[in-house]
Amino acid sequence: MRSVRDFTAGVGFFFQGFGWVARHPRWWLFGLIPALIAFVLYVAALIFLGTNASAVAEFLTPFADSWSWRELFRTLVGIALFIGGLVLAVLTFAAITLAIGEPFYEKLSAAVDVLESEQEQPWWRTLPRSIRDSLVTLFYVLLFTIPLFFLGFVPVVGQTVVPVLGALVSGFFLTVELTTLALERRGLARKQRFALLRGNKASALGFGVAVFLLFLVPFVAVIAMPAAVAGAALLVRTRLAPVS
Repeated sequence: MRSVRDFTAGVGFFFQGFGWVARHPRWWLFGLIPALIAFVLYVAALIFLGTNASAVAEFLTPFADSWSWRELFRTLVGIALFIGGLVLAVLTFAAITLAIGEPFYEKLSAAVDVLESEQEQPWWRTLPRSIRDSLVTLFYVLLFTIPLFFLGFVPVVGQTVVPVLGALVSGFFLTVELTTLALERRGLARKQRFALLRGNKASALGFGVAVFLLFLVPFVAVIAMPAAVAGAALLVRTRLAPVS
């Protein structure tokens, strides 16, 4: 029962983030700039993938040349590739947007989560570490999502259990990315951040799943990104590492 309450509270922090940026529209507009840049890049990449999915599927399945139903098979592979690319785009959107707009989102996070003392470093020093940490997180994401991708082709299980597990995995790692700014300002390294989120798994999942589901809607990810950063800062300040 407590886990359900914590999950619901995690969802609530995302909507609190929306409330905060709605009350501070200047910060919302400020946070939209890197999200728009990342969105344009992802749209271009997905259009390229969509227009070339058939050719990629044919290249990946030379063993099917002699099959009578090779066209249907390759069409399904092409669709799977595009869906996989779309899911990967959702999973990496936050990381890429944070990397592009780190100076923007550091200021936004600091405005939401005011600390009397913090371990502050210039963004050009923190950026390489952030990119490295994001790559490590991406490795863990793929470690979970690649098996889930193939399980998605299993009848019944692929249409019921796998989407739920996928949303939970994706949600947790989105929370990892979005809370990085607030937790780094408290001097927490990557391993410490992971441990803290695992210890508050229900809240982390509630927040991340809400973000993940909204990020699936085209262009909503751009509008929601500043709110997600604000909500993550509130989650850290109130639940994960409260200020005494």
